Amino acid sequence: MERLNYPNRAILAIAPHDHLQGVIDAPTTLIEYGDYQCPYCAQMHKMIQTIQHQLNPQFCFVFRHFPQSQFHFQAQKAAEAAEAAAAQGQFWQMHNLLFERQKFLNDGNLLEYANELGLDLYEFLGAIAQRQYADRVAQDISSGIQGGVACTPTLFINGSRYNDAWEVERLSTAIQNQEAQ
Repeated sequence: MERLNYPNRAILAIAPHDHLQGVIDAPTTLIEYGDYQCPYCAQMHKMIQTIQHQLNPQFCFVFRHFPQSQFHFQAQKAAEAAEAAAAQGQFWQMHNLLFERQKFLNDGNLLEYANELGLDLYEFLGAIAQRQYADRVAQDISSGIQGGVACTPTLFINGSRYNDAWEVERLSTAIQNQEAQ
Protein backbone atom coordinates (compact mmCIF):
# COMPACT_ATOMS: atom_id res chain seq x y z
CA MET A 1 0.00 0.00 0.00
CA GLU A 2 1.23 3.48 -0.79
CA ARG A 3 0.67 6.48 1.45
CA LEU A 4 -0.67 9.49 -0.41
CA ASN A 5 1.08 12.80 -0.09
CA TYR A 6 -1.86 14.93 -1.12
CA PRO A 7 -2.38 17.96 1.09
CA ASN A 8 -6.16 17.52 1.12
CA ARG A 9 -6.83 14.02 2.43
CA ALA A 10 -10.32 15.15 3.45
CA ILE A 11 -11.54 14.02 0.03
CA LEU A 12 -11.00 10.46 1.21
CA ALA A 13 -13.17 10.97 4.29
CA ILE A 14 -16.72 9.63 4.15
CA ALA A 15 -19.05 12.34 2.88
CA PRO A 16 -22.79 12.60 3.60
CA HIS A 17 -23.64 11.80 -0.04
CA ASP A 18 -21.44 8.67 -0.16
CA HIS A 19 -22.97 5.23 -0.58
CA LEU A 20 -21.66 2.89 2.08
CA GLN A 21 -22.11 -0.57 3.49
CA GLY A 22 -21.07 -1.51 6.99
CA VAL A 23 -20.77 0.80 9.93
CA ILE A 24 -19.52 4.33 9.44
CA ASP A 25 -17.32 4.17 12.55
CA ALA A 26 -15.68 0.87 11.62
CA PRO A 27 -11.93 0.78 12.26
CA THR A 28 -11.27 0.43 8.52
CA THR A 29 -12.80 2.17 5.52
CA LEU A 30 -12.37 0.84 2.00
CA ILE A 31 -13.18 3.33 -0.75
CA GLU A 32 -13.48 2.17 -4.33
CA TYR A 33 -13.57 4.46 -7.35
CA GLY A 34 -15.29 2.36 -9.98
CA ASP A 35 -16.86 2.23 -13.41
CA TYR A 36 -19.88 0.01 -14.08
CA GLN A 37 -18.63 -0.96 -17.51
CA CYS A 38 -15.04 -1.75 -16.49
CA PRO A 39 -14.42 -5.52 -16.46
CA TYR A 40 -11.79 -5.13 -13.72
CA CYS A 41 -14.34 -3.32 -11.56
CA ALA A 42 -16.72 -6.25 -12.01
CA GLN A 43 -13.98 -8.57 -10.76
CA MET A 44 -13.31 -6.22 -7.84
CA HIS A 45 -17.05 -6.13 -7.07
CA LYS A 46 -17.03 -9.92 -6.60
CA MET A 47 -13.89 -9.76 -4.45
CA ILE A 48 -15.33 -7.07 -2.21
CA GLN A 49 -18.54 -9.04 -1.76
CA THR A 50 -16.50 -12.06 -0.70
CA ILE A 51 -14.48 -9.98 1.77
CA GLN A 52 -17.64 -8.38 3.15
CA HIS A 53 -19.00 -11.83 3.97
CA GLN A 54 -15.71 -12.69 5.72
CA LEU A 55 -15.16 -9.46 7.65
CA ASN A 56 -18.51 -7.70 8.01
CA PRO A 57 -19.06 -5.50 10.04
CA GLN A 58 -15.36 -4.94 10.67
CA PHE A 59 -15.01 -2.46 7.83
CA CYS A 60 -16.98 0.16 5.97
CA PHE A 61 -17.15 -0.04 2.18
CA VAL A 62 -17.75 3.13 0.15
CA PHE A 63 -18.36 3.14 -3.61
CA ARG A 64 -17.68 6.27 -5.65
CA HIS A 65 -18.34 6.72 -9.34
CA PHE A 66 -15.45 7.17 -11.74
CA PRO A 67 -16.88 6.37 -15.18
CA GLN A 68 -14.21 6.16 -17.87
CA SER A 69 -16.49 7.51 -20.59
CA GLN A 70 -13.70 7.76 -23.15
CA PHE A 71 -13.50 3.92 -23.09
CA HIS A 72 -16.85 2.86 -21.67
CA PHE A 73 -19.56 4.75 -23.48
CA GLN A 74 -22.41 3.63 -21.23
CA ALA A 75 -20.62 4.03 -17.89
CA GLN A 76 -21.74 7.61 -17.21
CA LYS A 77 -25.41 6.83 -17.80
CA ALA A 78 -25.10 3.68 -15.68
CA ALA A 79 -23.66 5.76 -12.81
CA GLU A 80 -26.54 8.23 -13.17
CA ALA A 81 -28.98 5.30 -13.17
CA ALA A 82 -27.46 4.07 -9.89
CA GLU A 83 -28.01 7.54 -8.43
CA ALA A 84 -31.58 7.63 -9.72
CA ALA A 85 -32.13 4.29 -8.01
CA ALA A 86 -30.50 5.69 -4.84
CA ALA A 87 -33.09 8.45 -4.79
CA GLN A 88 -35.65 5.67 -4.41
CA GLY A 89 -33.65 3.77 -1.78
CA GLN A 90 -32.27 1.14 -4.15
CA PHE A 91 -28.63 2.14 -4.78
CA TRP A 92 -27.00 -1.12 -3.76
CA GLN A 93 -29.58 -3.23 -5.58
CA MET A 94 -28.98 -1.27 -8.81
CA HIS A 95 -25.23 -1.25 -8.17
CA ASN A 96 -25.20 -5.05 -8.00
CA LEU A 97 -27.34 -5.44 -11.13
CA LEU A 98 -25.13 -3.07 -13.12
CA PHE A 99 -22.03 -5.10 -12.32
CA GLU A 100 -23.73 -8.46 -12.80
CA ARG A 101 -25.06 -7.40 -16.21
CA GLN A 102 -22.40 -4.93 -17.27
CA LYS A 103 -22.48 -6.02 -20.90
CA PHE A 104 -26.07 -4.80 -21.09
CA LEU A 105 -26.19 -1.15 -20.05
CA ASN A 106 -28.13 0.58 -22.81
CA ASP A 107 -31.18 2.73 -22.06
CA GLY A 108 -33.61 -0.16 -22.47
CA ASN A 109 -31.59 -2.35 -20.12
CA LEU A 110 -31.42 0.37 -17.47
CA LEU A 111 -35.19 0.79 -17.65
CA GLU A 112 -35.61 -2.99 -17.39
CA TYR A 113 -33.44 -3.04 -14.25
CA ALA A 114 -35.40 -0.17 -12.72
CA ASN A 115 -38.62 -2.06 -13.40
CA GLU A 116 -37.15 -5.25 -11.95
CA LEU A 117 -36.30 -3.36 -8.75
CA GLY A 118 -39.81 -1.95 -8.52
CA LEU A 119 -38.72 1.65 -8.96
CA ASP A 120 -41.14 4.39 -9.95
CA LEU A 121 -40.38 4.31 -13.68
CA TYR A 122 -41.76 7.77 -14.38
CA GLU A 123 -39.45 9.27 -11.74
CA PHE A 124 -36.51 7.12 -12.88
CA LEU A 125 -36.93 8.02 -16.57
CA GLY A 126 -37.33 11.70 -15.77
CA ALA A 127 -34.12 11.69 -13.74
CA ILE A 128 -32.21 9.94 -16.52
CA ALA A 129 -33.63 12.09 -19.33
CA GLN A 130 -32.88 15.33 -17.44
CA ARG A 131 -29.46 14.08 -16.31
CA GLN A 132 -30.55 14.98 -12.81
CA TYR A 133 -27.63 13.13 -11.19
CA ALA A 134 -24.81 14.13 -13.56
CA ASP A 135 -23.48 16.64 -11.02
CA ARG A 136 -23.54 14.01 -8.26
CA VAL A 137 -21.43 11.67 -10.42
CA ALA A 138 -19.13 14.59 -11.31
CA GLN A 139 -18.56 15.16 -7.56
CA ASP A 140 -17.16 11.65 -7.23
CA ILE A 141 -15.03 12.07 -10.35
CA SER A 142 -13.64 15.33 -9.01
CA SER A 143 -12.77 13.84 -5.63
CA GLY A 144 -11.10 10.94 -7.41
CA ILE A 145 -9.00 13.23 -9.57
CA GLN A 146 -7.99 15.22 -6.47
CA GLY A 147 -6.98 11.92 -4.86
CA GLY A 148 -4.84 10.89 -7.82
CA VAL A 149 -7.29 8.42 -9.37
CA ALA A 150 -6.62 7.89 -13.06
CA CYS A 151 -8.14 4.47 -13.76
CA THR A 152 -10.54 1.97 -12.32
CA PRO A 153 -10.79 0.27 -10.00
CA THR A 154 -8.80 2.38 -7.56
CA LEU A 155 -8.97 1.48 -3.89
CA PHE A 156 -8.07 3.34 -0.72
CA ILE A 157 -7.88 1.71 2.70
CA ASN A 158 -8.05 4.30 5.48
CA GLY A 159 -6.72 6.90 3.07
CA SER A 160 -3.86 4.81 1.70
CA ARG A 161 -3.92 3.70 -1.90
CA TYR A 162 -4.04 -0.07 -2.26
CA ASN A 163 -1.53 -1.10 -4.93
CA ASP A 164 -1.11 -4.79 -4.19
CA ALA A 165 -2.49 -7.67 -6.27
CA TRP A 166 -6.22 -7.83 -6.90
CA GLU A 167 -6.69 -11.04 -4.97
CA VAL A 168 -9.22 -11.70 -2.22
CA GLU A 169 -6.60 -12.91 0.26
CA ARG A 170 -4.25 -9.96 -0.24
CA LEU A 171 -6.99 -7.34 -0.12
CA SER A 172 -8.54 -8.97 2.94
CA THR A 173 -5.15 -9.05 4.65
CA ALA A 174 -4.54 -5.37 3.83
CA ILE A 175 -7.93 -4.47 5.35
CA GLN A 176 -7.21 -6.51 8.47
CA ASN A 177 -3.73 -5.02 8.81
CA GLN A 178 -5.24 -1.52 8.77
CA GLU A 179 -7.64 -2.56 11.54
CA ALA A 180 -4.68 -3.62 13.68
CA GLN A 181 -2.94 -0.23 13.36
